[in-house]
Amino acid sequence: MKFTFNHFNFNVHDLQKSTSFYKEALGLTEVRRKEASDGSYTLVYLGDGETDFSLELTWLKERTELYDLGEQEFHLAMAVDNYEEAFKKHQAMNCIEFINETIGIYFITDPDGYWIEIVRKK
Repeated sequence: MKFTFNHFNFNVHDLQKSTSFYKEALGLTEVRRKEASDGSYTLVYLGDGETDFSLELTWLKERTELYDLGEQEFHLAMAVDNYEEAFKKHQAMNCIEFINETIGIYFITDPDGYWIEIVRKK
């Protein structure tokens, strides 16, 4: 039996703001969408156009408060082929949260406070 990655989920407070962020920061675009027939939720799947992996953004209509992300002990990691260019872009977007120059990684935060680790593509 073999398992493969399918998607990862973040619950978001402002769907439009989040989809715009992921497009600008990481080049992820909508690959599919599911809306509840009663309008209570929307699922938007973002992808890179190259792999089957997607990031699912869940928006709940009744949710008014921001999500409690605890102690930020989880994160999504993305590999980039031009690390320096990505770093400059994220610096200009003012979304870099933490830098570890020793191991050559940094973290950005999305509009809801989720951390995304940026690493060099091997």
